[in-house]
Amino acid sequence: MDYIYQIRKIFEQHLSHHPLSRPPHNLYDPADYILSLGGKRLRPLFALIGAELFESDVKNALNAAMAVEIFHNFTLLHDDVMDNADIRRGHATVHKKYNLNTAILTGDVMMIQAYQYLLDYEDPILVKKLLDTFNKMAFEVCEGQQLDIDFETRNDVTIPEYLDMITWKTSVLIAAAIQMGAIVAGASDADQKHIYEFAKYFGIAFQLQDDVLDTFGQSAEVGKKIGGDILQNKKTYLYLKSLELADEKQQTLLKSLYQNEITLEDDQKIAQVTQIFKETNVTEYTRQVIEAYRDLSISHLSACTVQEDKKTMLTDFVNAMIFRES
Repeated sequence: MDYIYQIRKIFEQHLSHHPLSRPPHNLYDPADYILSLGGKRLRPLFALIGAELFESDVKNALNAAMAVEIFHNFTLLHDDVMDNADIRRGHATVHKKYNLNTAILTGDVMMIQAYQYLLDYEDPILVKKLLDTFNKMAFEVCEGQQLDIDFETRNDVTIPEYLDMITWKTSVLIAAAIQMGAIVAGASDADQKHIYEFAKYFGIAFQLQDDVLDTFGQSAEVGKKIGGDILQNKKTYLYLKSLELADEKQQTLLKSLYQNEITLEDDQKIAQVTQIFKETNVTEYTRQVIEAYRDLSISHLSACTVQEDKKTMLTDFVNAMIFRES
């Protein structure tokens, strides 16, 4: 894992030396605040890995890495507004620490800054390729977010629809990040396709594990309130699969809880839904799906024309991220 650690360290140092803050500070300081909260830095890390895999200096992909990390945090900032979330990575969300208007406007300027990083590459052909990849991803992320919102009030969401939603909302950004690194490195179209698919399927598995941790993780480790998806009536894989596995009594109760037909305190609602999830053993079914997407991911990595030792190190990293406990 030293390979991954060293690449992440390069990005962390670069980020610390390139703060967004400048006058007016009420606009830019909140951007530096959310970026300073850390996280796993998966998106910029994958951008740098994409360059390194195809024999380019990772520093050549730092602008792409900055673009995807700033864009990712912009989406988190606006997601927190839409969800009225209090906590992000164990700290107050931007709209709670500052105010709602600041959060909206700071998110806007972060999106613009992300594009500026891509425009700072000097080769116009490279810029066109990066922007095409980035724009496709940005549209899909917004579409995924809209589906996520729609699903909160829909009672007929299917598992395939849910998997499509998390693909667009979460995994395409990870996939675009590594493809952009590969583009910077001059990778072939075939390798770009395989490395994109590798990261896309990894991202789906990663998000499914995140769903599990949202219900069954520990708040101190996960960095947010446990049960948030339940309180927001999010139709996660756990919920949808539980409906399939539940008996009639469990189905009725679960639907009533998600349609807010029963008035309960937040902790009580979380406890009742979690109990049904346990009774249906849905975490085991979710793990099987996670492993299937992990296997698809690795199959595309195996098809890439990169050194075998790098494939091995990246496979180990993917496994550690997918089966994490926080």
